Amino acid sequence: MTDTAKVNELFGKYSEEGRALIARAWDIAEASLAGQTRGNGHPFIEHPLNVARIVSDEIGLPAECVAAVFLHESHRFSPEAEPLRGFPADVLAMVDGLDKIASIKPKDTKLEAENYKRLIVSYSRDPRVTVIKLADRLEIMRSLDIFPKSSRERKTLETLMLYIPLAHQLGLYNMKSEMEDIYFRYADPEQYRAITNKLKATEKDRQRLTSQFIEPLKQKLSDNGIKYKLKIRTKTAWSIYNKMRKQGVPFEGVYDVFAIRFIIDCEPDRKLERDLCWQVFGYVTEEYEQDQNRLRDWLSNPKPNGYESLHITVKNKDGAYIEVQIRTTRMDETAENGLASHWSYKGISHEATLDKWLKSVRNILEHHTDTSEFYEDDLPTPPSGEIFVFTPTGELRKLPAGATVLDFAFDIHTNLGVKCSGGKVNGKAVPIRERLKTGDIVEIISSKNQKPAADWLNFVVSSKARAKIKQKLAEVEFEQASEGKEMLARRLKNWKIELSDEMLAALMKKYQKKTLNAFYAAVGKEEIDVFDIRDFILAGGEAPKIPEGKAQKASVEQPSSGKGGDDILVIDAKNVRGLDYKMSKCCNPVFGDDVFGFVSRMDGIKIHRMSCPNAARLMNQYPYRIQKVRWSDTPSSSNFQVALKVSAAHEPSVVNEIMDVINSFRASMRSFSVNDNTRAGTYDILLKVAVPSNLELDKVISRIRALRNVLKVSRG
Repeated sequence: MTDTAKVNELFGKYSEEGRALIARAWDIAEASLAGQTRGNGHPFIEHPLNVARIVSDEIGLPAECVAAVFLHESHRFSPEAEPLRGFPADVLAMVDGLDKIASIKPKDTKLEAENYKRLIVSYSRDPRVTVIKLADRLEIMRSLDIFPKSSRERKTLETLMLYIPLAHQLGLYNMKSEMEDIYFRYADPEQYRAITNKLKATEKDRQRLTSQFIEPLKQKLSDNGIKYKLKIRTKTAWSIYNKMRKQGVPFEGVYDVFAIRFIIDCEPDRKLERDLCWQVFGYVTEEYEQDQNRLRDWLSNPKPNGYESLHITVKNKDGAYIEVQIRTTRMDETAENGLASHWSYKGISHEATLDKWLKSVRNILEHHTDTSEFYEDDLPTPPSGEIFVFTPTGELRKLPAGATVLDFAFDIHTNLGVKCSGGKVNGKAVPIRERLKTGDIVEIISSKNQKPAADWLNFVVSSKARAKIKQKLAEVEFEQASEGKEMLARRLKNWKIELSDEMLAALMKKYQKKTLNAFYAAVGKEEIDVFDIRDFILAGGEAPKIPEGKAQKASVEQPSSGKGGDDILVIDAKNVRGLDYKMSKCCNPVFGDDVFGFVSRMDGIKIHRMSCPNAARLMNQYPYRIQKVRWSDTPSSSNFQVALKVSAAHEPSVVNEIMDVINSFRASMRSFSVNDNTRAGTYDILLKVAVPSNLELDKVISRIRALRNVLKVSRG
């Protein structure tokens, strides 16, 4: 049985009836939790006891809430136990709400802050449940050392994303500030220690400034019968760190490290309270120069969470800026512990205040889901240099700061990284270069045709991604080198030409290849023409000259159109994938383009656009290998792949807008990449699109060019 003396000691502020209710709940919890221990080996009953103390002493909730804490933990560990009987209906309702919230797993909510809070609201018919849940999280944060490292990381992140903004939203500022500092202490212990040490070193200076500040005001306040208490409110280490980061200043550059707070002692009469606050305001501004731009009047218009106070910034005699806060005792209790503090405030009806508080909390939770209204700081990147993102199933992934969608894909699995063609971040389509931030939910889009590219190494930041990309590039290069070496050896054998080591070295120097693999891979990719190699060897290592008036001796090898003696090759869409014709990858011709053919002798004829960057070189150096071609009059339904280069303004929506345009025509997106050109302040977007003809392509280009945020569009 419960030690009644202990209950009276811990919860003596409650009525006899309230203490009896708590004792019954405690007995049930002790029986259910017998033998259960925490990570430090202590009895698990410590946890609900600590939470109950926070609920009772630090927040000021009634005995029913304390009982609900014990009953919830009992029910959570013994769900098959007999139903709770004899407890008030509101206590049982709170237990039910706490049980439902505890059943929410990350995979169910994807840890989206707003969705999670909506679930809390839906599961919490009594808003006190939400506050109890916050108290539970505070106790966990105070006990982080007992958890393993992986669990600790998840809990600190959950606290940053969910519970800190929620505590701020409900006006539980003491709770919010403590959770922020605990998070900071674990996320970046070095920065935390540096700031806290500086706060300790400057404490005497703050006390001296406060004494000097109040001295000229003492007599005025005393003469007018104003009873007050002076408090130094020092910003938390986390708050100072965010100020330093946002303003780009050192600790010494944050001038509002602390504030002087006047707490006026008076009856809880709204008009009297406000009159006294404005009276003190007048005395302060008479004595010290006020910064008009930094007046914050939350007396006339309290915050939705009930916060009331006057904030002003003044300059003291030494020219130093000091923030001054003016409020009454009731306002200060609200500011520290939220609207729940009204319950314990002397002279105010319990029932009326509790009902009012419940309504206000419910209203805040239901109608102010966007915490940005209340929480000044965006969810920051953890200062440890890491970010935390989630899979669509809620699995937590830790990545280096600056990580991209591609980094995330490789973190999941190497094969997924290799085939990654884009992704969705929080439901929006993004390229593989997209930078991630803490809290993002990332889904990978893959393509079986995707292959690693060397430029991937320019934007990935994780060591795993870089290592795997290099490995895959080396594998691809090795395969291409093997093909190139075999092909070159076969050709040289047919020509009865021997390739000496000296000549091989000369070829590598000519083509600026540092390794044999790189040279042979270039041959395999047809970046180096084997006929150029042949001519180079026969010339004894010198570039051959093209004889004037050289006849098109290869004319017998040139395919004909089948139309008598016509030497113009007719091609159509259905033939381009055959053995005789290939679309050149350097210019990606599309049906309807002005084109010409280049006889490669290895892959048949390669079709180039007349505007191809290589056209002039090919025609000048190899006129005897140029084949006139034209498209047939009736194209098939085949599609052609073409590259588009788009320069656009810095607007995140521009990629989605471009995709919408492409999808509105007879075209399809094959791949895309986005480069953030910070110097020009633009996005450089490379698209690969499949279209049936240049007519459809022109429509796509015209429509993309008409988009508001698009600056330039051109074919690649």
